[in-house]
Amino acid sequence: MSKKRNTTLKELSKELNLSISTVSRALNDHPDISQDTKDRVKKLAKQMNYVPNLFARGFRSRETHILGVIVPNISHLFTSTILKGVIEEAELRGYRVIISESNNDEIKQVEMLNTMTQFGVDGILMSLARKTTKLEEVLKVFNRIPLVLFDKVSSKIPCTQIVINEEEAAFNAVEHLIELGKERIAIIKETENSYNSEKRYAGYLRALNQYNIPVRDKLILSTEDISLANGRRLTNILLSMKKRPDAIFAITDNAAIGAIKALHKFKVKIPEEIAVVGFSNSINSTIISPSLTTVDQPGDKIGRTAVRFLIEEIEAPSNDVMTKTVEIKTSLIVRDSSLRV
Repeated sequence: MSKKRNTTLKELSKELNLSISTVSRALNDHPDISQDTKDRVKKLAKQMNYVPNLFARGFRSRETHILGVIVPNISHLFTSTILKGVIEEAELRGYRVIISESNNDEIKQVEMLNTMTQFGVDGILMSLARKTTKLEEVLKVFNRIPLVLFDKVSSKIPCTQIVINEEEAAFNAVEHLIELGKERIAIIKETENSYNSEKRYAGYLRALNQYNIPVRDKLILSTEDISLANGRRLTNILLSMKKRPDAIFAITDNAAIGAIKALHKFKVKIPEEIAVVGFSNSINSTIISPSLTTVDQPGDKIGRTAVRFLIEEIEAPSNDVMTKTVEIKTSLIVRDSSLRV
């Protein structure tokens, strides 16, 4: 059995006894090619199952109408809602999308950036890997083709960045707990080098300071992997304290759900004894009992907005494009884990 491969323009031209350029122009409905020739070329192309090579065409025209997208984790629910918005908005505007995953690995992230550039994509949308510290390779790509960052971003890269109002969202979540009469509010966050975590932590601190509630270091817990298991583990630490917290703000729903599971194990009443608030409004936030109060992040809107700004930059007539940071508004969804009793 012979090796499978695509039919080429060269093979079509040989069969038709036409030049490669004539075949190419016929397939693209060039006005200089007669209708009879166009019909002959298209008929044979259909018979031979010819599929145009978008990348080859892109290298010739310097436009592929393809966007590259790099994310840390494709399976993350919030990421999947962003990607849905990206794909739908790109298609509306006549672009295709190639998606790749860095697995929060900085080396793989650089490889993906270089691969996307070699493929000739018109621009790149990227959410940075968790421990991105060496930005030289990202800056090299930024200096070559349009780049827009979303969700996981960095102030050290002077490109357009699409984010949610992280600090304000966290402030609103903690203010909600304070309005319930809670004063010993713990936070479960990521360790340093996380833009999202640091912004949410800043919102937490601002709420405590604004309401003259002391910041207690023992109630500030960090973990590298902000997972359900670590949410449970860190809540166990909080419950072992002589003076327990009366509320927990976790910077992800997974960590908040882990906290709820730990509270259930020790038969702690939620929200009477300890209220819980998460962040992202994942599908699991409505399945857990009690249902989780959480910050709703409009992933679809983030994805669509990122595409709009990237294409605007790609199609700009000059290279003088004003970069900006665009904040997408969130909302607090109050559920049973923090309802006033």
